[in-house]
Amino acid sequence: MKAQTIRNWFNIHKWTSLVSTVFLLMLCITGLPLIFYEEIDHWMHGELEASASGASLLSKDVVLQGAMNEIPGKEVKYIFWDPDHHPGQMFVTLADSAEAPIEADHYLTMDEHTAAVLDAPPNELDFMLVMYYLHVEMLAGIPGKLFLGLMGALFIVAIISGVVLYGPIMKRFDFGMIRTEKSARLRWLDLHNLLGIVTLVWASVVGISGVINTLADPALESWRSGQLAELVSAYSNKPKVEGKLSSLQAALDTAQAAAPEMEVSFVAYPGTLYSSAHHYAVYMIGTTPLTSRIIKPALIDAKTGELTAMQDMPWYLKTIFISQPFHFGDYGGMPMKVMWALFDLLTIVVLVSGLYLWFARRKAKAAQLKRMVKNIESLTLSTVEEDAR
Repeated sequence: MKAQTIRNWFNIHKWTSLVSTVFLLMLCITGLPLIFYEEIDHWMHGELEASASGASLLSKDVVLQGAMNEIPGKEVKYIFWDPDHHPGQMFVTLADSAEAPIEADHYLTMDEHTAAVLDAPPNELDFMLVMYYLHVEMLAGIPGKLFLGLMGALFIVAIISGVVLYGPIMKRFDFGMIRTEKSARLRWLDLHNLLGIVTLVWASVVGISGVINTLADPALESWRSGQLAELVSAYSNKPKVEGKLSSLQAALDTAQAAAPEMEVSFVAYPGTLYSSAHHYAVYMIGTTPLTSRIIKPALIDAKTGELTAMQDMPWYLKTIFISQPFHFGDYGGMPMKVMWALFDLLTIVVLVSGLYLWFARRKAKAAQLKRMVKNIESLTLSTVEEDAR
């Protein structure tokens, strides 16, 4: 590789790394507790348990009525389940209206065996939620999310340029070489290069999946204005459903019958962000760790209880949903979480060592320039003194 080409790649690597490093450090630090989100959440808040697992489950309508009785005068926005981690529990979101902002939501955890309220946590940011929102959007909403996507793209370019530079460098040395007899800067350079290549695959997977995830909001909006609008076009001239809605349990049974190989995960009520003004949007998922990220919505007429449409999500949303477990490493159990955490820590060392090398290089150049100026001044003074003699 020509010297000029290497210099160009070096500049690309340096500037893409420098611009993105501070934000990547924030992502690595906030991402570390998120790998163990459920374990930390259980430790902080305790584990809620429903009634004895042998007891029969009540109708979802009965459980939902128990939630609405707890906070009268509210409307249902969302309902979801997590049978793997929270069996026998139903999570209900209530608010003044379907259009109410998330800050006004009320959350209830219901026992599906007794319709009793197990928990009613306050709507506030705790430690794990702060870590989550810092990680995904820097507490700045969609602009923050898209900005982090840009930083992720720079990170990917930095990885590619680092790999391009690694080949010519390692032609002269053995793999894994650390020049312990050299200066601290060279030792850190060798460690930076070694850890960078060791974490290459992990960093690429997490970086690419992270960039993809930042596009979730625009992608969902595109789906809502496109495919969802087409599916409910027959209702476009009808007013929003009001008053008593059809049975929630019947809607779930209808969706389950339409996709028997899947299970119900989430229900969006009429008028909410993830439904139309006329339907229950019942979101079905697969039953394996990976297919559980494949979401298929069933639209149930909220007045008649009839299934009006059921269609796979578009490819771009499937890509985003599938990329999420690869980003957080939460589909392979505790061993994979530990591995993800280890690579996260190694990446932090790579980022910190990169910053150190930049500052050390600047300091070395400044010292070299100072010596050159001093030598020139000394030479000039000697010449003047010799001329004076």
